[in-house]
Amino acid sequence: MRANRVRDLMAAGQTALVGWCGIGNAYAAELMGHGGFDGVVVDLQHGQVYLDQAVPMLQALSATPATPLARASENNFFEINKLLDSGAYGVIVPMIDTVEDARRVVDAVRYPPLGRRSYGPARGLLYGGPDYFEHANDTLLAFAMIETPQGLANLDAIAAVDGLDGLFIGPSDLSIALGVAPSPRWRDEPLAGAIARIHAAARRHGRLAGIFCASLEMAVDMRAQEFDMVVPGNDQILLRSAAQTWCQRVRGD
Repeated sequence: MRANRVRDLMAAGQTALVGWCGIGNAYAAELMGHGGFDGVVVDLQHGQVYLDQAVPMLQALSATPATPLARASENNFFEINKLLDSGAYGVIVPMIDTVEDARRVVDAVRYPPLGRRSYGPARGLLYGGPDYFEHANDTLLAFAMIETPQGLANLDAIAAVDGLDGLFIGPSDLSIALGVAPSPRWRDEPLAGAIARIHAAARRHGRLAGIFCASLEMAVDMRAQEFDMVVPGNDQILLRSAAQTWCQRVRGD
């Protein structure tokens, strides 16, 4: 089976730098895949992406050096199955509140006896290779997003679920869970403490820790804090930032 570069880098103790695609366009995904990232996530939760758009985006990523990943719109067994069958090499699943939620993620990602994933990996076989079934359980990634008060309360129990690879932080919803407005102030309490708690829980249970970053400075900081997976913003943020920077330079602002 084709190797999962993102998993391999994290297993070797290195930080995987992962791009994020919210623009529902295959060419935009292809550009991100050639941008230097180790992997790229197709975002079905908050991106302007639906399943019929996600498939050509995953196809486009398959022709780049980046490992294709996806964030599911919700903890839905059939959608997660379809994303993996379509060639995603891992999923990030939002709003994981309980042990039962985390087990549902594992059920959707892992083939029996570890989970309940149904067999039919159409594009998975094309991208992964003919031995896909034999190695999928050890190759594909399953991340649970911790971003609600209930998720924080059940943090250690969620992290202990067998078959889960890691915990992933969405700082905006995590801020809301802590009673404050979404903010880029990741160094301030209460967000800083919650980020540290989730990172520590992942380490205690031998799990990986990933985080979405709203700025370049935050991404650099999170890499220094030894997060395994760092997402330095999404395609929309990068496009707008680059456009603003170029306009300012040309105008001499």
